[in-house]
Amino acid sequence: MKTTYKALIAISLLSVMASCRESFFDINTTPNNPTVVPASVLLTTVEYDAAFTSTNDLNRINEVLTQHMAGVANQVAAYDVFNLRGASDNQWNGEIYAGMLTNAQRLIEQTQQTTPAYAGIAKILKAYGFSIATDVWGDVPYSEALQGLNVLTPRIDAQQDIYLGNSEKKIQSLFDLVKEGMADLDKPNTGVLPGADDVAYQGNLSRWKRLGNTLMLRLAIQMSRKAPAQAKQIITDILASPAGLINDNSLDFQVGFGTDNGKQNALYSFNYVNRTGDLMASQRFLDTLTAYNDPRISRFFTLAANTSRYVGFNNGATTAAPSVVANRSRYGVYLIGTGGEAPTRIITNFNRAFLLAEAVVSLGVAGDAQALYQEGIRASMLKAGVALTDVNDYFTKNPQIVTLSGDTQNRLRQILTQKWIANIGMGIESWNDFRRTGYPRLALPLNAQGDNPGVIPVRLPYTSNEQQRNPNVPNPGPRMDERLWWDVD
Repeated sequence: MKTTYKALIAISLLSVMASCRESFFDINTTPNNPTVVPASVLLTTVEYDAAFTSTNDLNRINEVLTQHMAGVANQVAAYDVFNLRGASDNQWNGEIYAGMLTNAQRLIEQTQQTTPAYAGIAKILKAYGFSIATDVWGDVPYSEALQGLNVLTPRIDAQQDIYLGNSEKKIQSLFDLVKEGMADLDKPNTGVLPGADDVAYQGNLSRWKRLGNTLMLRLAIQMSRKAPAQAKQIITDILASPAGLINDNSLDFQVGFGTDNGKQNALYSFNYVNRTGDLMASQRFLDTLTAYNDPRISRFFTLAANTSRYVGFNNGATTAAPSVVANRSRYGVYLIGTGGEAPTRIITNFNRAFLLAEAVVSLGVAGDAQALYQEGIRASMLKAGVALTDVNDYFTKNPQIVTLSGDTQNRLRQILTQKWIANIGMGIESWNDFRRTGYPRLALPLNAQGDNPGVIPVRLPYTSNEQQRNPNVPNPGPRMDERLWWDVD
């Protein structure tokens, strides 16, 4: 089901307005303006919300901070040199809280008693949405959020409580929220089950359970440096779960798009329709792919039309980029398809393999790190469209790259560097990894500014709109070089 994102935004706004129906909207009632959006429409909306949130402006910020891409003009050039204050109001307010999370909560409330399959899916997506918010900003509205007029200024919950829960404060952990959603998937339903309206899995609830486990794996690794014992136990329990994990590329949690105007994915819409001159490949990332003889380069990026070479831009440079955008390397077919139809990949099989490889090396979780590491590389290359024979050839010719070696830190460097390569287009995930591990090793951009020009930002500042609206949000808030709870040295 391929619906324009503009239409989905309209539905999102309708959902938010419906919460006010006991006041202003009670004055006039018309069947042409429904106050309840059908569950089937809400589910589609929330899944596209997840895709858009993952690849829109927060992603652009993180893509330049982790040097997949380089900002060439306008606000993306400012992001590249750490000028991030005043950004992301729309992402906090529209995409996350008033978009994805509000729609997920509405879906839960509408279906919990009749069709808990919908509610279960919504809880898993809700946990994913809150994980983005807390991983970007740290302490955020969580336990008191999404209550509409009942709580207009929700408290700010500590990131530790969001991850691990706090019974005294009645804060449910993200892990328990996912588990609750997975349990809902097994409950009896009296209504129509999800089907074509589920654009990711077409109503296959067993795949949603795999996603739930894989999301918890991701969350566990995210906090593993701060809470290693809890993380190891969570991962051990997940590996023993009969529901399984995303363990094949066909099981990836991704949302598809189309080539018609208004139906393309967010990467294509920004880079090829709306702001064609703002962003291009980071020369630093191109240099890494070249040094690694990586066959994915031709899938990740376009060749410059005038030279038939890959032409990038040095992060933070003030020199002029090629004036003709066709003479720059930009997102290629893996990220955009031929005209914007490439899916947004949110949680993938290759990420699962890299996460487990890291868990084996850093936490002592049972498993074969070498096999998992190679599985991640293979899955990414195949996902990118590299032919199996070429993948096998790469492994034969590059044993020093595909074989883990050295001490723990070197093996982690190898795993996280390959994960960074595979996660092109998913900057939020790469930024999370870089902050908590320091891998891949990234040099500062040229001409850095921001709160601390000597440190790649480790958090985004709270948005000015939220600071003005909610007195519980710190104002002024933390600096961009102040680490989050899970982000330890």
